[in-house]
Amino acid sequence: MIVRRSTSRRELLKAAGAVAIAGAPGVFATGAARATLFSAIGITASIDRAAELKALGAGFIVESVAGFLIPLSGDDEFAANKARAQAAPLPIRGCNSFLRDPALVCVGPKADHPRVLAYAQTAFARLQSLGGEYIVFGSNSARHIPDGWSKAQADEQFIALLRAMAPLAQRHGITIGVEMQQRNECNYLNFIEEVVNVVAPVNHPNIRVLADLFHMRVMGDTPKQLEKAMPWVGVVELAERAQRTLPGVAGDDFRPYFAALARGGYRGLVDIEGDGTAEQLRNAFTTVATQAREAAL
Repeated sequence: MIVRRSTSRRELLKAAGAVAIAGAPGVFATGAARATLFSAIGITASIDRAAELKALGAGFIVESVAGFLIPLSGDDEFAANKARAQAAPLPIRGCNSFLRDPALVCVGPKADHPRVLAYAQTAFARLQSLGGEYIVFGSNSARHIPDGWSKAQADEQFIALLRAMAPLAQRHGITIGVEMQQRNECNYLNFIEEVVNVVAPVNHPNIRVLADLFHMRVMGDTPKQLEKAMPWVGVVELAERAQRTLPGVAGDDFRPYFAALARGGYRGLVDIEGDGTAEQLRNAFTTVATQAREAAL
């Protein structure tokens, strides 16, 4: 599926502004509402490590769409993974690694939206069967803009894909968190404003911005820019900036970004990306909880 009509940046920004005026999720809050900030702190890891990570402070696991939900495989193969999840002491609340197969292309002349949507439908149903809530839509290779294709064309295609994906996600109670990526990983949607510009026109509660504080800080997105995006932010990820280490290893201060989340009324999940020793992992959960509490005061 290829959408050929182009939309200007001005039109996209106008659509985003219209959604904001109409009222979008993520209303601003103060006082006691701000103090909740993160409803749970999880980590990206194999479900097989759930017992270990729960003992260290994790509240949930983020697994892999391609590697755990395996939408390209049959139900019998998925059944074994489902049994592992059901026996685990932590829930799988989210999944990343969404579109990994080379045939799952979102933008450009080879875009195949029907194939992507069929794959997504299976992923959503399987995550719902585990009690999961969200899928991270990073998928840098699937959304890479090929040479000779404009950003305006890519925006049209990606917005059309999100609009088609929204009712499928809603049917299964899944939120799609569109993630910004570093420019050296992907040439499309590198800043949080750019993600807002494709999420806002869709105007659907199951299509949200995933605020990845690691990518944002590397690319130079500020707490002020995060605060402007808050009406559309649905989930948060983080790691330390320099080496993508666990919070607390290098001592990064996330409080300015946490304060922006708090001012925006955020009361959702946060996912830590990274690994380390047991001591570093325990400290990571404590660091995030402490900084979030201090930022929300």
